[in-house]
Amino acid sequence: MKSYFSSSLLIICAFFFLNKISAHSVSSDAVLENPPRWEKLGQRRVNYGLDRDEILVTAREGTFTALRLHAELAPMNFHRCVVHFANGSTQTFQISETVRAGQTTRLLDLTGNNRIITKVVFWYDTKNRANRRGRVELWGRH
Repeated sequence: MKSYFSSSLLIICAFFFLNKISAHSVSSDAVLENPPRWEKLGQRRVNYGLDRDEILVTAREGTFTALRLHAELAPMNFHRCVVHFANGSTQTFQISETVRAGQTTRLLDLTGNNRIITKVVFWYDTKNRANRRGRVELWGRH
């Protein structure tokens, strides 16, 4: 009789334990179903030396919570970035960051909720030994 109760208790505990694990994995999967989505908003071929460029973003691209600048073909020294929003406001980031080719800047969090961007202006220099022109890609996180 004693072993029957201990076996039953063991089965009940195992059932609750497995049920708890499966409930946890379902809730974890629900979180992973909608991870932040990054979208390329544009690119600009940049000159060698100190310069300023801008990338226009259309409203059809949607709303964004953060940005990153990605350096291609040559290393770049990003100085600052000004984000222009559809409502006329701006947000300035002092970047002061050297980014190697193939790398991105730190995450640039946009204030407010899901902002519509009209353009991004950035200041940079591409001082490198090969005097190669680089390319900057603008990426936005939905």
